[in-house]
Amino acid sequence: MRSRILVTMPEDQVFRTFFDQENRRALEALGEVEWNRSGRQFTPEELRERLKDRQICVTGWGSPVFQQEILDSAPELKLIAHTGGSVKPYVTEAVYERGIRVVSGNRVFAESVAESVIAYALSSLRDIPYYSSRLKEGYWPEQFCNRGLLDRSVGIVGYGMISGYLVRMLQPFHNSIKVYSRHIEEQEVEKWNMQRAGLEEIFSQCDIISIHSGMTKENYHLITEELLRKMKPGALLINTARGAVIDEEALVRVLQDQDIYAVLDVYEKEPLPTDHPLTKCPRAILMPHMGGPTIDRRLVVAKAVIRDIARFLEGKEMDCEIVRTYARTMSGG
Repeated sequence: MRSRILVTMPEDQVFRTFFDQENRRALEALGEVEWNRSGRQFTPEELRERLKDRQICVTGWGSPVFQQEILDSAPELKLIAHTGGSVKPYVTEAVYERGIRVVSGNRVFAESVAESVIAYALSSLRDIPYYSSRLKEGYWPEQFCNRGLLDRSVGIVGYGMISGYLVRMLQPFHNSIKVYSRHIEEQEVEKWNMQRAGLEEIFSQCDIISIHSGMTKENYHLITEELLRKMKPGALLINTARGAVIDEEALVRVLQDQDIYAVLDVYEKEPLPTDHPLTKCPRAILMPHMGGPTIDRRLVVAKAVIRDIARFLEGKEMDCEIVRTYARTMSGG
């Protein structure tokens, strides 16, 4: 009997960035697929009804949460394949207690976010927004002052999947890398010729500091005003993790009276209020939480998820599986 697959993502504009005709055909080749043609997300009640005889469920952003009452109506459900990154907003402990396997696009998303750190660093160091805007105003500089990423010292705060990809991407720039992490294995440190360091050492010695800590109670305002004021003149802070890891009010004060720079992709409150003091900081580049994935990677996410569904059906190990212990560490957004 062919597997029965439910796709909860409504067939809207976002859906089409994940599922082109090739990806649709690839999923349909794996079983009998029910697509969501309602034009909206299913309600929890609708999801319960549609899952009754389904073995696999493909979800996306905004999906109903897989609470116990939904799972009680889905005795045959064996795999949840999420096209987003974090599964924390959707997958409950009850899912794992039932033995349901979970995969997501987290690995593909992480690589895209790591790429954004490189882009953000180069944009700030080379002062690309400034020189581009001035040239459009008719100004051709006789002299210019910009910097690069090559041979710079880089500090990484928090080490997970994104920072792991970042370290690999930094290799052609032959940086010296310091890392602050409670969980990184010594083998990983040695493999990439990194140096363990405390936060004070990273903030006082590194040219570029990239934040990758998860948003836990312990990490709320982990980056304090005291640390920020230790940054070297001209040093750059990049945050693609969570806004509240940095004391945002303190960062504004330091940006206003010290020679440091920042590229921020995340904020304590999102969307960022239009009158937020950060918008008045000329040494800050502000991005609207779009570090990753880039739109073109969404098709790759769907391909990876579909490939893992095929591997699941063949009884093989899945590349993008999210085990219970890892799901617990994921951010909520």
